[in-house]
Amino acid sequence: MHTLAVARAVHGIEPLVAAEIHRSRLGSVRGLRHREVWFDTADPGPGLLGLRTADDVLLVAAVVDGVGHGRLALRRLAAAARALRALPPRPLPHRDAAGVEVSATFVGRRAYTRHDIEDAVGAELGRRLRLPYHSRAGGAVPPAGCLAFRVTIQGERAVIGLRLAARPLHRRPYKLGSVPGSLHPPLAAAMAALARLDGARTVLDPCCGAGTTLLEAAALAPHARFLGLDHNPAAITAATTNATHLHTAPTLPLAPAYSAGTPEAGTHPTPTVTRVPAEGRTAAGVVSRADGPVAGAGYSRARGAGWAGGAGLLVGGAGGVASGGFWWGVADGGRVPLGDGVVDRVLVNPPWGRQVAAGGLLAGDPGRLWREVRRVLAADGLVVALVHDGVPDGFTVRERVRVSLSGRHPELVVLSPGRARARTGRGR
Repeated sequence: MHTLAVARAVHGIEPLVAAEIHRSRLGSVRGLRHREVWFDTADPGPGLLGLRTADDVLLVAAVVDGVGHGRLALRRLAAAARALRALPPRPLPHRDAAGVEVSATFVGRRAYTRHDIEDAVGAELGRRLRLPYHSRAGGAVPPAGCLAFRVTIQGERAVIGLRLAARPLHRRPYKLGSVPGSLHPPLAAAMAALARLDGARTVLDPCCGAGTTLLEAAALAPHARFLGLDHNPAAITAATTNATHLHTAPTLPLAPAYSAGTPEAGTHPTPTVTRVPAEGRTAAGVVSRADGPVAGAGYSRARGAGWAGGAGLLVGGAGGVASGGFWWGVADGGRVPLGDGVVDRVLVNPPWGRQVAAGGLLAGDPGRLWREVRRVLAADGLVVALVHDGVPDGFTVRERVRVSLSGRHPELVVLSPGRARARTGRGR
């Protein structure tokens, strides 16, 4: 028996999430929507928590069609929640949940609010499961240990899903330190995926911030050496803290088990598609199809013995701190303390002058960063950058992905040495 799941994602990287699901053999992708990847999985268990490019993973309880823009949609969603035959299976021991919480999002203008959706569905789920429903209206925060549901609506189709983990996947357990402009972890993981890290020996981030990009890259290339530099000493402190905690952070916990009205452990009920016609009648359909075994994937651990010989790449007497498979140092992005051609991959989110202003030599000449990146990059190396003001000179564009981030639309670009700008292979 298979379970329908939805991976939530930053808009623009949905194809990368789908590719990770396929590559990790976690399921069979059905299709993509705005910020969603739908897939079938044979084992809706802890292996799904290893999806690094996904913001969250939901196990689908119902798909509801006929959800319009008027307030009648609230009745249809409530009816779908009331009609649920069973919740998706999860491999957890029995313990009581603290209650039910619901979060909702929709695309386009509607005659109702997200809180209207949450309360309409949450009240019915609470009655269905014999658990208290904790509304988010008025800014209330549900208590820890609730069953967390999410409702997403696009067009006239809604999904009611149950979060697999106790918190969204993008809240990485290792990330204790942060600085302004710190990169969203799934977006950093997408950058690492685009960098084709197989065989890479040295990976540099010259504007590393809290170290997120290199920490995510370590999941794909645990045997590479990672060098993070930043002009801000506070950023290096945060990166060192996060890298140290990467080795000791607990795995992302699963959500509390549901108890009322659910099947016995070990059974796998079929998720339902609930279609609500205009006259209000309901009909249930079956969704199923999956192939490929599920391979569990947790947070990768980098080497624990430090970066042996890593400091030998540095020039000019630069100092830094070794932490696990990483080396962190305070340095100016306009004068990178590395020799020519010694870096296989560069992952970088340069300062845009919005959350983070360029400092040091970059304040007077932002182009110095790209000249330094070009200098230290090996002839067959690659750069993956998150850029807002266009592609820098001196590189060939291999791929580009437009994303939505904090109300802006920067691009992930894959670059190789060279001045000609090739026609891009992916545009969004």
